[in-house]
Amino acid sequence: MELDWQVCSRARLSRDARFDGKFFIAVLTGSRVYCRSICPAPTAKEKNVRYYPSAAAAAEAGFRPCLRCRPECSPGTPAWLGTPSTVSRALRLIAESGLADGGVEVLAERLGVGSRHLRRLFLQHLGATPSAVAQTRRLDFAKKLIDETSLPMSEVALASGFGCVRRFNASIRKVYQRTPTQIRHLSRQTGILPQNEYFFRLRFRPPYNWNGMLQFLAPRATPGVEAVESGSYRRSISWNGSHGWLEVSLDAGNNGLAVRVQFGDPRSLFSIIERIRAMFDLNADWAAIAQGLAADPVLAMRMEANPGLRVPGCWNGFELAVRAILGQQITVKGATALAGRLVRAFGQPFSVSSGLTHIFPSPEVLADARMDGLGMPKARTETIRALARAVCDGQISIEGVVDSKDFLASMCELPGIGKWTAQYVAMRALGEPDAFPSGDLGLLRALGLTSPRELEQRAEAWRPWRAYASMYLWTIAGERQDRPLTVTAR
Repeated sequence: MELDWQVCSRARLSRDARFDGKFFIAVLTGSRVYCRSICPAPTAKEKNVRYYPSAAAAAEAGFRPCLRCRPECSPGTPAWLGTPSTVSRALRLIAESGLADGGVEVLAERLGVGSRHLRRLFLQHLGATPSAVAQTRRLDFAKKLIDETSLPMSEVALASGFGCVRRFNASIRKVYQRTPTQIRHLSRQTGILPQNEYFFRLRFRPPYNWNGMLQFLAPRATPGVEAVESGSYRRSISWNGSHGWLEVSLDAGNNGLAVRVQFGDPRSLFSIIERIRAMFDLNADWAAIAQGLAADPVLAMRMEANPGLRVPGCWNGFELAVRAILGQQITVKGATALAGRLVRAFGQPFSVSSGLTHIFPSPEVLADARMDGLGMPKARTETIRALARAVCDGQISIEGVVDSKDFLASMCELPGIGKWTAQYVAMRALGEPDAFPSGDLGLLRALGLTSPRELEQRAEAWRPWRAYASMYLWTIAGERQDRPLTVTAR
């Protein structure tokens, strides 16, 4: 990826937070560090800096992370920004599991390309190989755990994906020129959290419409599993057979979210934090999105009034797909009530003081569940069971999806699932920025259109940001209706 040095220079000199994480600044003199665009250190002369498109590229060039601005805390590089779809999909898979599932060769095989070609693409667009990107992510997360938790170093090593403590210590010392213990002494940890509880700050590029995020999530919060109260979002979670909970609130002073996680297995923290980043769309590049949608006068007016609206993701793709099925042809309020009944009947009890009472039922539980008494049509219960069986049998995977087109086609082959449901799941579970449920009545009402075909024609100009356009159109439709939106099953 080629960077416009003039744009980078202006962002560096102004410390513009909108560019945080989109490029990194390497200082040639002194300690040879690389920094974020918001670094508070004295500004170096232009002749003494170089710009890199990723932290991995700066590290590969021999620079070490700055200890003042902490590059590991910057928002993630938008995966789709200037990169081909192969690189975008590879970045998403690396974010989910690193290269723990077999290295670059297995990653390339999943993407349908050769490993040498994948390395060439990464070098061309990110300035570093897939291995270097994965290694930098591991080191970044290890540094975050050192600074923001009191975990023993042996557990930090395991949680950040290092096979042994010796390798972890050597990698940290090589990159930061300090031992992990010395780095922890430099951190400013405040307070001691209860056992198995962790606190993180996750950054975003402003603007970020937190109120809009909560306004979307609140009416859809599954009773007993999710709760939106007092400006925060809470939910129960399950990962690799262990259960816990998370709480997320706004940390406006630091352009980030404050995240509290209670979970018994620290080895899962990397995956949990990456999932939370996706849930709240923290890697989005608002400047690029706004530029892509501003040509439409309706969207331009709405974005100017409420900038920074993001696409809410989800904790679990299967859970989101079930919620989408429950929402077919009924109100959001009605679908939420059905979800609550489903959870009470089939969810695993889970009790914490925050009012979270259940874990959402797994595909194995719902594959053969008798849902006759829940008050929904028989056809809908059959659709949920068919989805659960397909997930259990491996016919459909809603995690680690490589090709969204194949996923959409597979979803639509299930009885009772059509284009609207599949696109809605792709939008929120896969994080596809161009997913677009064109059959949604709310989207049609917002623009005064009468058919999905008309809407799709108008939406061509919004590519590749149609999911973000949907969020703004839903806010318009919500203001025009006294009751929650209804949607049609396509």
